[in-house]
Amino acid sequence: MKKVMKFNYEVGDIVKLKKQHPCGSREWEILRVGADFRLKCTGCGHQIMITRKAVEKSTKELKKKA
Repeated sequence: MKKVMKFNYEVGDIVKLKKQHPCGSREWEILRVGADFRLKCTGCGHQIMITRKAVEKSTKELKKKA
């Protein structure tokens, strides 16, 4: 089984995912944390709800809020 890195996700952090959004951006701002995450694309502003498991699996990098 592939090991998943454990990040400490918080509202306001920027998460870089493996797959690119159709607008070309890979970075998403976290708007809500829980069993599901609400993410906002930093490129076009599109918002999605996605499961925690999917976010943890596809995270490449996490930038903490300033």
